[in-house]
Amino acid sequence: MNRISFVENELKALRKELREHKLYEALKSIEDVQTFMESHVFAVWDFMSLLKSLQQSLTCVTLPWIPRANAKTAQFINEIVLGEETDVNELGVPKSHFEMYIDAMKQTGASIESISNFISEVYDGKEIEEALNTVAISKETVDFVSFTFDVIRTNQPHIIASCFTFGREDLIPDMFLEIVKNTEEENNVDYSKLTYYLKRHIELDGDEHGPLSLQMIEELCGDDEQKWDDVLYYAKESLQKRINLWDGIAKEINTEVLV
Repeated sequence: MNRISFVENELKALRKELREHKLYEALKSIEDVQTFMESHVFAVWDFMSLLKSLQQSLTCVTLPWIPRANAKTAQFINEIVLGEETDVNELGVPKSHFEMYIDAMKQTGASIESISNFISEVYDGKEIEEALNTVAISKETVDFVSFTFDVIRTNQPHIIASCFTFGREDLIPDMFLEIVKNTEEENNVDYSKLTYYLKRHIELDGDEHGPLSLQMIEELCGDDEQKWDDVLYYAKESLQKRINLWDGIAKEINTEVLV
């Protein structure tokens, strides 16, 4: 068994827990989807910082330019940045996936107040943890984003790549799309922006980004046993943080139902 296969095998239990998470059964209406998006948008946002951190480490973004030792990983990261930061929306307009998600939130009626206030605080120069404490979001969401930036602060490309590769898979099930589709038909509304975002994200992750990210892990770790140990540890931590985030959203949805 090669090292990538070993890591993936060690992650099976956590992935199964995510696939069978109670959150998916809680998602029954467009209001539930709105609640989901209001927390999940923070994960969409901080993914870009993981990506840009890798771009800083694996490509040259300073002056004067100098070639990087591994052009293969540099090419991969630049391709991901192109797809995530400057993709095109359903109208062919260049937008980041984060901006597409915000547009989808607006179209579905989800509130963007918390994420907008948070971005404003970050823009004004506040530290991430300080900015997180100024917005009304769950502890699980705060912990998720805080962990992401703890990972970034390691300045270790293989650790950051582990969270990027194994902790950020598209874990939104097909039923998410089904809820959107059924709500559109029943209420004669248009949620095309969310449908496009979901399908586009799944397409890129499955067909292009997923396989390339595994190659990146292999390139970064080589035969270094400590790096492979780090990759497994942080992959597990990333998936556990995702489970905790899902726990928080499910709790919020169930609380709203009771109210």
